[in-house]
Amino acid sequence: MRKFFLLIVALGYAVSVSAQAPQGLTRFATVIDGDTLPMYQLHDIEIFSSYDFLTAAEIKKNKKLIKNVKKMLPYAQIGKQRLDVLEAEIAQMPKKDRKQAIKAAEKKLRDDFEDDLKKCTFSQGKVLIKLIDRETGRTSYNLVGELRGSFRAAFYQTFARIFGLNLKVHYDPRNNKDDELMERVILAVKYGQV
Repeated sequence: MRKFFLLIVALGYAVSVSAQAPQGLTRFATVIDGDTLPMYQLHDIEIFSSYDFLTAAEIKKNKKLIKNVKKMLPYAQIGKQRLDVLEAEIAQMPKKDRKQAIKAAEKKLRDDFEDDLKKCTFSQGKVLIKLIDRETGRTSYNLVGELRGSFRAAFYQTFARIFGLNLKVHYDPRNNKDDELMERVILAVKYGQV
């Protein structure tokens, strides 16, 4: 009798739990052969190996890179968000209005971040160029070329090369050891390891 009572309580609990969708999940249902089956859309998860995270020795050795990534990553992420919004806006505009919208977006970026970015170091600039490519999937040179024209992109590239920077550099953590280390630092920053 006791087992029967526990079975009834367990079934009642299971029914009440399945009737409520866990918070943060979207619940759907599908009908297959006359049976209604619940379906849940789960959030994406990331799986890492222990190699992906930094060791204490790597943290100590790469303090400058960690500091630079922590400082520059928010700028690259904000830039990506603003680029997505700008591209969505100009896609719906007539061609004659696109140039003004791009100039207005550039002015807003300058107003918001120029003072902060002027204070950046050379190594932080190099990190930012890589992070922009990581976030957008396009080099800084390509972005300027697409938005402001190839002449302006060439001008900026020439100016950058005078100071030892390259706007055409790609972020490639699979084939470049420095970029692989930077990716591990980004993960450590993202998940609060550093």
